[in-house]
Amino acid sequence: MRTRSIATATALAVVLGSAVLVGGVAGPASADSAKGLPVKSVGDMVVDGAHQRVYVSDPTGGKIVVTDYSGTVKATLTGLSGVSGLALSADSGQLYAAVTGGNRIVSVATSTYTRTASYPVGAAPGDLEVVDGRIWFAHGTDFGSLDTSGPEPVVHLAQRGDAGFYGAFGMFLASDPAVPGVLVAGNGGALAVYDVSADGAALRVKGSMDTAVKQLDLTPDGKQVLTSWGDPEYGYGLGSYSTADLTEQSGYPVDAYPNAVRVAPDGSIAGGSFSWYDPDVHVHRPGDKVPVREYDFPNTGDSSGADTLVDGALAWAPDSSRVFAVSVNTYGTHTLRALTDPTKELPSLKVAAPAKSERAKKLTVTGKLTSRKPLAAGTGLKVTRTDVEAPKGRTLAAVRTKADGSFSFTDTPPAGGKVTYKVSYAGDATHAPASGSDAVDVSRRTAVLSLNNNGKVYAYGKKVTFTAHLGTTYKNRTVSIYTDLFGTDKPKKLLRTAKVNSKGNLSATVTLTRDTTVSAVFTGDARYTSKTVKSTGYARVRVSTAVSQHYKTGRIGSTTYYYFHKKTDPVFTTTMNYYKGRKQRFQLQVYYRGAWRDSASEYFALGTGGKSAVRLEAPGESGLRARMRSSYVNGSSGDTINSTTHGSWKYFTFTK
Repeated sequence: MRTRSIATATALAVVLGSAVLVGGVAGPASADSAKGLPVKSVGDMVVDGAHQRVYVSDPTGGKIVVTDYSGTVKATLTGLSGVSGLALSADSGQLYAAVTGGNRIVSVATSTYTRTASYPVGAAPGDLEVVDGRIWFAHGTDFGSLDTSGPEPVVHLAQRGDAGFYGAFGMFLASDPAVPGVLVAGNGGALAVYDVSADGAALRVKGSMDTAVKQLDLTPDGKQVLTSWGDPEYGYGLGSYSTADLTEQSGYPVDAYPNAVRVAPDGSIAGGSFSWYDPDVHVHRPGDKVPVREYDFPNTGDSSGADTLVDGALAWAPDSSRVFAVSVNTYGTHTLRALTDPTKELPSLKVAAPAKSERAKKLTVTGKLTSRKPLAAGTGLKVTRTDVEAPKGRTLAAVRTKADGSFSFTDTPPAGGKVTYKVSYAGDATHAPASGSDAVDVSRRTAVLSLNNNGKVYAYGKKVTFTAHLGTTYKNRTVSIYTDLFGTDKPKKLLRTAKVNSKGNLSATVTLTRDTTVSAVFTGDARYTSKTVKSTGYARVRVSTAVSQHYKTGRIGSTTYYYFHKKTDPVFTTTMNYYKGRKQRFQLQVYYRGAWRDSASEYFALGTGGKSAVRLEAPGESGLRARMRSSYVNGSSGDTINSTTHGSWKYFTFTK
């Protein structure tokens, strides 16, 4: 503890003229799912329905990532330089992968994720398709086959015949398990259909397609080839071509810019588009130009545009229950998205309830269930009411739609507060489930709650009992009492939660060491509103001053004085409860011409132990009488957490 000094002679001169005190400074004071995919790129993706796994190749990373249907990574197959095309065997027992960097195709057991074989093919393989047990692979602007059914694998390259493939943007293959012996190939602006039922590929028909195509697929009936970019009426869309002669047919409109197409086993069509501000995946029923479902990716990057679909990164679950898509954001982060119920229309269910209503009074809720394919009159809807007495919801009588999809029902809410009515449609074979809700502010009586002792000032450390009184309520008789000490270093604290007694009272005792706001909280019930009341109890500081260096004490009149020799420096040590940055106000008065007169005052910082010592320089003359006191002044003493408190006066005099 450091001792500060004041020149007493100068201080006394304030009475006669002017002077300034000198002091020191203080010491230390379920639904669709999406999961991040650990890849740098996407070459291809296939779905294994037998094991419910999704395989995604990463050419840049040289690996294949295996996830479940929710996107959780189950395995990572590494050491596959430039791996791109993927295909599954007919029984889903083997995964085939085109390893471009090694000019080979590897097979992996889907039950164990272990490699079962590696087949050199003499060229860098790309897109893969399995047709009737043989593996067809793209290479350059041509394609070949790998037959593993005999004692030794047999590879045939350059199977395109006289089809005029010439593009530099990839060689695309397509087939469908329901169409044996047929392979589709496309490259640049050329498209061709082959018969691969015998050894080799026999060109059946060749034609043209748009040069912007990034993916092909074959419909399960074998009648159409679909392309990821085509022109229904020269707009953005999926192209459609007859497999008989490759004449262009009416396709499927999608948003800009088309970049993927996949056909489900049931014939449903998923088209993808590179769209920052429009839906990214568009699902059509066969022959229907209007999509039955559309999915719009969120924005997880740092630009105004949303995440986009990776070229060709679409795949159907074999049971058509999901479409899997891989999106990428502006950070290069890839996300596997499982889009559920893609073949079902998503109805709209709107619910409208009154904004306000009285408790126990009948009200009417209306709404409408609509869908592109209208639902039959009499469609049943589930109704649930949620309120303070039934926070998990209470099922009400079901309601049925009219011919136009509208519905209405009445209810008499037994509880006040926020009452929510949720109406749900379970869905059917062609419609996804849907729900809607609206809330009503149902009136409640105002609860009466009070709390005593507001504004009273107490000595430091005083134990004060605060009593909350709760008036009439419905069921809830519980009150919580909190304390919130002044200052930012202490959090609000729950002191007590309990039911009030038979008189409606609940008490809690608080030891006041600083100004404290006490809150009483009633959370309300079905018929009475919530209520919070506050009471502030103010606490003084504890302050005392010890005097040293005097040679005796004695009385002058009825007042005890400390006696100092005229050349001795008095020391006054003040003790006050500490708070960071706190200062004590040292006030000095001199007895002059029959009255105590202010000399001066100064603030001195407290040490961390709560002590502050001030030394007065000896005046060098006798007969002077003075007094001092230390105070905490709210605001001026460096903080505002206690009430202003003055210590007792200490009287002293100087003699020879």
